[in-house]
Amino acid sequence: MSGDGGPIADGRVRCSWATSDAEYRRYHDEEWGVPLHGDRPLFEKLCLEGFQAGLSWITILRRRPAFREAFADFDIESVAAMGEADVERLLADARIIRHRGKIEAAIANARAARALVADAPGALDALVWSFAPPPRSRAPRAGEIPAITPESTALSAELKRRGFRFVGPTTAYALMQSAGLVDDHVEGCWRSRAHAAEREPARP
Repeated sequence: MSGDGGPIADGRVRCSWATSDAEYRRYHDEEWGVPLHGDRPLFEKLCLEGFQAGLSWITILRRRPAFREAFADFDIESVAAMGEADVERLLADARIIRHRGKIEAAIANARAARALVADAPGALDALVWSFAPPPRSRAPRAGEIPAITPESTALSAELKRRGFRFVGPTTAYALMQSAGLVDDHVEGCWRSRAHAAEREPARP
């Protein structure tokens, strides 16, 4: 089966979405589908996935350094402390996505995350990973990968219950893919083979 994208200059076959841009290729090879842990890293991914809604992910990747600078490296306490003056400052920052609803959602999400982890560091990590599904068969092509799953719907509902915003089931599933709760590299992609090798037990 093909990885749906064909080989490029380095001879590697990748998922089709990752073949058009060097930053996409780096993200695909190094981050996408790799298990990610930690309250701050998962909070960052959650916020960035919310900013991505309605846009291409490459738009977010190219602006991620600016997002990190604008949002205090997504330190939960620092973002939770932001107020209206910070919202206006961020709305004037052309380096990020200037969408009031998404900016306010990131701040609200920091406050929800702060409430979650204040007395239990690691609680956001534990909550997100509690919705990781069991492994499933690898899709032969990108078009057969779902956009929503029962687990992403349940994760979305739980996050909303706890006060998070811009966390619909599609965004929740994108987070699950990005943070490695699921491995959606298609058959034939070099990363699917690499992941399989990483899971294979060492031979005596």
